[in-house]
Amino acid sequence: MQHKPANTAVKIHDLIQNRWSPRAFDCDKAVNHDDLLALLEAARWAASCFNDQPWRFVVCDKATDEAAWQRAFGTLVEKNRQWAKNAPVLILAVAMEDFNHNGKANRWAMYDTGAASAGLCLQATALGLVVHQMGGFDADLAREAFQLPGNCQPMAMMAVGYQAEVDVLDDDFKAVELAERNRVALNERFYAGTWGKGVE
Repeated sequence: MQHKPANTAVKIHDLIQNRWSPRAFDCDKAVNHDDLLALLEAARWAASCFNDQPWRFVVCDKATDEAAWQRAFGTLVEKNRQWAKNAPVLILAVAMEDFNHNGKANRWAMYDTGAASAGLCLQATALGLVVHQMGGFDADLAREAFQLPGNCQPMAMMAVGYQAEVDVLDDDFKAVELAERNRVALNERFYAGTWGKGVE
């Protein structure tokens, strides 16, 4: 199996360095329920504005509720279906648009839901699981499939499971799976005191 630690400019924690988003999933290995709960618990303890916790996660475990998993799978674009078919768990991340305590618009809801999702991904790495987050899904279909309320925003569909050998992928995806990971230079995205002045 591919082990693709990030080639970092400075030393970071192994958990962060080793987290990545493969597409090769083992279709024969279900995710243990306690491990799945641990992922959700990690997401639950993310920071959020006013501790509002605007995230909602719809968990679709093929081993326990194949109909729900099929509904989630049905929202994916065709390209993602080609590999996500092997993921034993699909999770829809949703951001609630209004604050719980006063009903006003929460402009930080998407940010906070992203933070919760990041916690979930890191916990997965710690447990030997992998997560691939997808923007390639139909949000309107997801709203219908899961009877979502009007005041929310479906943000991402996450494939969760155990990594498999790259051979489970179609040829179109193998090259991507095997390619070296990369990021732009630190000073191109992180600024020192003013816009555009890269950190050193």
